[in-house]
Amino acid sequence: MKRLIVFLLILFASSQSYGQWIFGKNPMLNKREWDKQRVHWGYYLGFNSYNYKFNYDAAYYHKLQELKEKYPNDFTEIQVKSSIGFNVGLVGNLRLMEYLDLRFEPGLTYAKRELSFPRALIYDYYATQHSNPDPSEYELNSSSIKSTSATYLHFPLLLKFSALRTGNVRPYVVGGVSLDLNLSSNNKVDADNYEGVWRVEKLTTNYEIGVGVDFYFEYFKFSPSIRGVFGINDELIRDKSVDSPWTGNIDAMKSRGIFVNFTFH
Repeated sequence: MKRLIVFLLILFASSQSYGQWIFGKNPMLNKREWDKQRVHWGYYLGFNSYNYKFNYDAAYYHKLQELKEKYPNDFTEIQVKSSIGFNVGLVGNLRLMEYLDLRFEPGLTYAKRELSFPRALIYDYYATQHSNPDPSEYELNSSSIKSTSATYLHFPLLLKFSALRTGNVRPYVVGGVSLDLNLSSNNKVDADNYEGVWRVEKLTTNYEIGVGVDFYFEYFKFSPSIRGVFGINDELIRDKSVDSPWTGNIDAMKSRGIFVNFTFH
């Protein structure tokens, strides 16, 4: 983080043009005609934090309430712990009108999540399916905690609504839809969670919305932004057994993500 702050300070310092600071009262305007281009290109680097949103059917809570009276318990729902991932990609920008652009931002995204399942479900799994009512701590941990990694090819198609440019600064909002191709989905693997394999759908769709700011420097345009990514379709591939402690009684599982990108044009 310290290196990132130093990098940004150096970046802003480089914006001085003949002694005029980018946020000065009367700054020298950089890239005056930049936004009038019909098409322009760029690239982005950034990081992300992904989560899952679970929807459960009524039977899930009823079953868990019964199990909590028989076994030690901790959570009432699946807990998701996010880790910081990274994004990298290209930007193609098509000017539609003065304040509206169409953007295509294909990229590569890596995300990692850790899922913790309620222990009452795991105790019941060992008792009913392994005749082992007292599993070891190792067995409990290995069955109740699953670490999942995913590498996505991310294809967003977005509309960018820009405000009036003030000096060398122009804020904007962006929104649209995207398609994710999960290269780590395991969707064609026959094994499931009983063999330690977490499976999700290969293709998912999302909607995205975010905000950002364009900074016009002497030689380039720099655009930091933050964006929310919200999965539309159910991603979970169920285990073969309907009594699975990992996928049973789940109506839907959808991704939720926050992207912070630094774009250079």
